[in-house]
Amino acid sequence: MARIAVGGFQHETNTFSPVPATFADFAAPDAWPGLTRGPALFEAVAGINLPAAGFVQESRGLHHDLVPLAWCAAQPSGRVTRDAFERITAMLLDDLRACGNLDAVYLDLHGAMVAEHVDDADGELLRRVRDVVGAGMPVVASLDFHANLSSEMARCATALVSYRTYPHVDMAECGARAARALHDILRGAQVASYLEKIDYLIPLTSQSTLVEPLQSLMREVEAAERGPLVSLGILPGFPAADVAECGPSVYGCGSDAFQLATTVRQLAAEMRQREGEFALELYTIEQAIAAIRRAAPARGRPIILADTQDNPGAGGHADTMSLIKALVSCHAHGVLAGVICDPAAAARAHAAGEGASVELSLGAGSGTPGETPLTARFNVIALGDGRFTGTGPFYRGARFELGPMALLELGGVRIAVASRKQQAADQAMFRHLRAEPAEHGVLVLKSSVHFRADFGAIAGRILVVEAPGPNIADPAQLPFRKLRPGMRTSPQRR
Repeated sequence: MARIAVGGFQHETNTFSPVPATFADFAAPDAWPGLTRGPALFEAVAGINLPAAGFVQESRGLHHDLVPLAWCAAQPSGRVTRDAFERITAMLLDDLRACGNLDAVYLDLHGAMVAEHVDDADGELLRRVRDVVGAGMPVVASLDFHANLSSEMARCATALVSYRTYPHVDMAECGARAARALHDILRGAQVASYLEKIDYLIPLTSQSTLVEPLQSLMREVEAAERGPLVSLGILPGFPAADVAECGPSVYGCGSDAFQLATTVRQLAAEMRQREGEFALELYTIEQAIAAIRRAAPARGRPIILADTQDNPGAGGHADTMSLIKALVSCHAHGVLAGVICDPAAAARAHAAGEGASVELSLGAGSGTPGETPLTARFNVIALGDGRFTGTGPFYRGARFELGPMALLELGGVRIAVASRKQQAADQAMFRHLRAEPAEHGVLVLKSSVHFRADFGAIAGRILVVEAPGPNIADPAQLPFRKLRPGMRTSPQRR
């Protein structure tokens, strides 16, 4: 039995977003727990599809003694403030120093965190942890599928274990895999790591593992991760990050250096060979509406419009209204849209009550250029307190705290509104407001890919729409300054 410290600090940073992640953002709960420190950590993450939860459950099954540090996560946004990074890092390190004798450390990280004062924030955190525990202690971290994996992260961690799915339905399983990898290391496995970077950026909407090319590539990864390889992963990267380490990578860790390097190089070569398959396919708002008219969508198999550029799961604000306005203007019917973040509108709907009508200027509160609110008299169809449990594969077990919510209706369009931003990736968000997604002909979802886990089975067709928002879908349109030499900002068709 080993004594293992457990902590976590997650953030996916869109450096092109002007809205920073503050300490308060990490402290407050949303779908996931707020900042938690000490023994409460284990209960806070229990039963949720999170790496820390999977690690704790698996490690206890392996009869290890776990010592809690601190754990937190914040919604994707702009850079993490210096204050937030330093305060949370200090908590983790102080708790680590106070643990006494340890055999290992596990950290639940994202891998694409950027702070105001340090571009490779995850690498810096791991470096500081390594300074505390010394060169010989095993340090294992789980990483998000979109991690921009740096050489510093690979150097400071004994092993890194990443998700294999997008939508991320295997987050808890990733934590369990990290526990098994650490268990092998504690039993004496002498491991080395190997990292190879890929030289083109992959748009988020081209990274789904439900479709090619990543569907088959990830099957290859899973088949190849066998002893003496402890961990193996393709990480497509988070493209909305203007840092030198931005981009895809292939990483492995194992005890046979030759097999490790050979396997990683083979996977990297295949990633380069299949570059053209990652090319982006987007619809303009006008093209999406024309497609809806041609298809005449019906209840039961809705057309899904993914409003990807305002996806709060990638740094969007969940309040741009251009796509919804266009549907209202063309008198579309059977539309369910959300989730719009507008606490003032939610509060006014609650004050008016169910069945009332209320004049509102909905959305566009974050200042996205060119965006204006949807001003109209809305019917208040349903109200909720924003407290419910996720039921889909991605948000499974998540205990949502979205503040006052409302379902508003304007013509043939119904709009779910919340007081805190959250990616529309779970049907429970709408069912909380007594709206059944499958009973609508068109769904407008503030999401890029995660919605596919819970909504994909009911979709008649999925269109990724290029509507306004800070999560620019095509990386080639972003004003990069720091990418490493030779990096291409979009996949080239071959």
